Parts: sequence; C-alpha cells; structure tokens
Amino acid sequence: MHSPADILSSACGPIGVFDSGYGGLTILKGIRQLMPEYDYIYLGDNARTPYGTRSFEIVYEFTLQAVKKLFDLGCQLVILGCNTASAKALRSIQQINLPQLDPTRRVLGVIRPTVECIGSLTKTKHVGILGTVGTIKSESYPIEIHKLWPDVQVTGYACPMWVPLVEYNEFTGEGADYFIKKDIDGLLSQDPDIDTIILGCTHYPLLWEKIRKYTPSHIHLISQGDYVAKSLKDYLERHPEMDTRCTKKGSCRFLTTESVEKFEESAVIFLGQEKVAVQHISLE
Repeated sequence: MHSPADILSSACGPIGVFDSGYGGLTILKGIRQLMPEYDYIYLGDNARTPYGTRSFEIVYEFTLQAVKKLFDLGCQLVILGCNTASAKALRSIQQINLPQLDPTRRVLGVIRPTVECIGSLTKTKHVGILGTVGTIKSESYPIEIHKLWPDVQVTGYACPMWVPLVEYNEFTGEGADYFIKKDIDGLLSQDPDIDTIILGCTHYPLLWEKIRKYTPSHIHLISQGDYVAKSLKDYLERHPEMDTRCTKKGSCRFLTTESVEKFEESAVIFLGQEKVAVQHISLE
C-alpha cells in the first residue's frame, strides 16, 4: 500500500505562475525564455486586480485561493509572479498553509531572487526600490536585502500611477514621461547616493525605456524577469526531487478570472508575441 505522502510526492504537473493581473507575464516570459522545455500554467486574477492597494489579509486570502487552484490543476511548484503577493502572502502560505495542503509542494516568490544580486552591483551601498504602495509599505525588500547585505541602506518609493499607465496601454505617451520622471526624481531626492534601483513591480519592464531615460546613466536598474528565471533554474538544479515532478512538454496555458478577450489583447503587450489562447476560471 502507498501512503498518502507517497501518492502526493509522486505526482507531476506544470509550473504555476500567479499574478493579480498581467505583470507576472513578464516573469513568465523570462522563465520560458530560459527554460522553454517545461510546462506552465499562468493564472491572472484580473477580476480583482490591483492587489497593491489592498490589505495584507485580503491579498493573503486571494493569493491562497490562487495557489490552491493551481495545486488542483496539478502544479507541484507555484511562483508568485507578483511583488505584492510575494510581500504580503508568501511567508504565511509557506509556513501555515503548505504543511496542511501538501508539504511536498513549493510556493516561491519574486523578491528574494531579485535582491540576491544586490551585493555585487552596488558600490555605494545605497539602493532604491520603486514599487506599488503595497510593496513599499510592506518593507519586504529592505527586510530581505538586510538579511543578505546588512550594511546596505535601502530607500523605497511608491509609484501609484505606473501600473495604471501600463494596464491602460498609456505607457508610451507623454503622461508616462511626466510620472516616471517625477517619481525617479522623488526617489533620488531622498537619497542622492543611490547607485542601484530595483524595479519592484512586474509591470515596470514595459516602462524600461522611459525609466532608463530619466535615470542617471551610472545607476544600475534591476528588472526582475531574468533574475527570477535564473534563480528558478538554479533552484530546480539544487532540488532534483522537485525538477522530476515538473512535466516537460513545452506547453503553456493561460487562465484569467476576468474577460478572456481583454486578457488576450493585453497578453500581446506583455509577452510581445502573437495572440494566446486564454480560458476563464473562477477562484471563489
């Protein structure tokens, strides 16, 4: 007879990537470019986005619903491709829920992989974080950075207009220039010694050209997709027992809690590819 633990541990399935909206598609894109052979399910809770202004309790509740859904769909490993969910829900899910749901599965975030490169980049030991109100208020980036680099001074700055600019496809217009310059100037006025800035939101890569335009050239800009992808690849190499449970047929499914048509239109912007097939799903 197999025990329940044996049955659970022998299960295989795709890698799940969750986000409150579309930003996690930039994480998925980076991961798929580096590891195209794996199967993926992307789940966007677009009906309840944005998460950035919601309370810790609500973000935790919504994120847990999404993780459970991805587990139901066979995912053995789930990436929270959302800074707000990583900041407000990841630790509770790892410590409280996973032991009850299935201790053999894993849920990982995007914050730790992003901060691991800080030590090799900053020379002044002054680092800036640009993110949503929720991510900045959570102080998750300073906490994680100080675990690895206790001598680094971290300054966070909330950019509440940046996500709407991307979501409403206004990120190429002059309005975007105004808000991006204003917020970068605001961050650097708080600490002029910053030489490294983390773009702490998965939407921000679409604003890259304008962010680079208004950021002094000597400052390193850290975008998350590549770093999260490399960290995940390293994780699977270090944990072959999990790697063997991730199926590898090169497939990718897209799920949304809102309008399929709207998701399909927006996915093209974030992924830079032809139209993707999307299915509607309910989390409640």
